[in-house]
Amino acid sequence: MGENGGMLALVRLRRGVVGESRRVCHLIPVPPAGAVPEHLTALCGESIFPGEAEVLDGLRGMPCHACLMANTPAGGGLLANAG
Repeated sequence: MGENGGMLALVRLRRGVVGESRRVCHLIPVPPAGAVPEHLTALCGESIFPGEAEVLDGLRGMPCHACLMANTPAGGGLLANAG
């Protein structure tokens, strides 16, 4: 879920739009039904324009770390027991 409780889509830039090392999976807030924005903005701030990305139907590929951090719950202790 997004910051305001809305749904998030997982998208990845298409081959040829950027080099393979930049084809990370971004989290993008799904626009309201019927809305057709000029571009979508990932949680990390990257603008994604029509035709540049593919919507993924599941988790795959390298995640955008900035998008993950932007969607991490606030507060300490999230990784308190890790490793």
